[in-house]
Amino acid sequence: MSSKINSILTLMLFAVSLYAEEAVIPTYSLQDCRQMAIEASHKSELRKEALEAAKLNQQAALAAMFPKLSANAAYMWNSKSPVLLPNEMQFSFGTARVGANGMGNFEWSETSWVNQLSQETRTLPDVHSRVQTLGTESGQMIADVYQELYRALNPDMTHVVIGQVGITQPIYVGGRLKAMYDIATAARDVAEIEADSKQLELIVSVDEAYWRIVNVEQKKQLAEQYYNLLVTLENNVQELASEGLATQSDLLKVKAKRGEAEVKKMQAENGLVLSKMALCQLIGLPLHSDFTLQSTGLQDIQLHDTLMISDEMLNARPEIQLLNAAEKVAKSNVRVMSAGLQPNIVAQANYIYSNPSIENGFSNSWKGTGFFNAGVVVNIPIAHADDILRLKAAKHEANIVAIKRDEAKQLLTLQVTQANQKVLEAQQKVVMTEIQVKNAEEVLRFAQEAFDAGMATASDLMQAQTAWQAACTDHIDAEVEAKVAETQYKRFTNTLIYETR
Repeated sequence: MSSKINSILTLMLFAVSLYAEEAVIPTYSLQDCRQMAIEASHKSELRKEALEAAKLNQQAALAAMFPKLSANAAYMWNSKSPVLLPNEMQFSFGTARVGANGMGNFEWSETSWVNQLSQETRTLPDVHSRVQTLGTESGQMIADVYQELYRALNPDMTHVVIGQVGITQPIYVGGRLKAMYDIATAARDVAEIEADSKQLELIVSVDEAYWRIVNVEQKKQLAEQYYNLLVTLENNVQELASEGLATQSDLLKVKAKRGEAEVKKMQAENGLVLSKMALCQLIGLPLHSDFTLQSTGLQDIQLHDTLMISDEMLNARPEIQLLNAAEKVAKSNVRVMSAGLQPNIVAQANYIYSNPSIENGFSNSWKGTGFFNAGVVVNIPIAHADDILRLKAAKHEANIVAIKRDEAKQLLTLQVTQANQKVLEAQQKVVMTEIQVKNAEEVLRFAQEAFDAGMATASDLMQAQTAWQAACTDHIDAEVEAKVAETQYKRFTNTLIYETR
């Protein structure tokens, strides 16, 4: 029996230990949250598809420079076949005909030697008869020959089948293919820059969400301290009221203030839940995941009063990189438009098979071998006004991108300067609110001592407590504002993203 009890106790202890292990709440630092957010974004199907599409488009532009192999086939039914010889053809010595029945005949002309010889031998019956017989026989022979030629040159084209396999290699197309490859390369750079830019924006969002939790957690602690102070004050005033040293009005004022503090404490708790859900959504955790932050301490920001803005720093900004890529695209587009005004040279080689076959007349035989052909096609544009106008327009568009880049540099310089000023202002605000907190703590200490000595009313003490809470709230907001301003400054100076790599 005791062994069973020991076994049950062991199982219970094991279950409790497992539950304790499962109930451990993870702790994340700011760098942990950044890394988790980046890993979650890298798993995004949209990011993968965009980068893969840009990569394949670049490869396709490169493949366009190599030979293309293609095969074509065609079938055609014709209601009539072509006739290469007419059914009646006139010669100087006579006329050959092929009748509707397909039979041929021949008629000698009056100026032919047969008719002339027949006229001259009319007085000689025997000779005349032989001449006419010779003329008839020779005419029939010509008719038979013409009939055979007519049939031979009347191919059966009712069913026509053609097959072709060819290879095409561009030799020179005015630099169009190289320009299209440069455009595809720039498009791939744009996809990567946009992905990095979104990652940078994601890091900024994570930092803001992280420090928002820090803000709400500290305000929650402050609300709890303020609530506990009011609960203690309420108990003290209630004792004084029972002894007749305080009025019911004083007690009601303290209770009302304590109720307000309880509402603020509840609001801070709800705000903390929502803030954690927002961070979970960014770092790829389930929305209701529970966690704590490794360090909620806010450190001072060390920045110089003077700010040096270099071209290297501005050129590293995603906005400038995107405009640089756009300028490459615009310049490549100029080369594409220019290619329309330059000679194009393309080499081709084909193997062609047809039935009826043309290698031995127009015979309907599948025994043909087909034939090869190879050549070079050269196209030289002479007067293409539309291409000239497109080229001029492309040059102006390239100038527009260059102008926008220069304007963007000026705006980014102003943006960096403003971000630096916000950091400096936030630093000053932190120092000032810290002094206010110390003063409020001192005032609260004196008010508490005076109240304990009976020299101050509960209203005076509540006023000091409220002032202390307001000063602490301002100081918390100032510290978080300084951290967010620091994040924005690093973002604008392109130094934030390197901390995660």
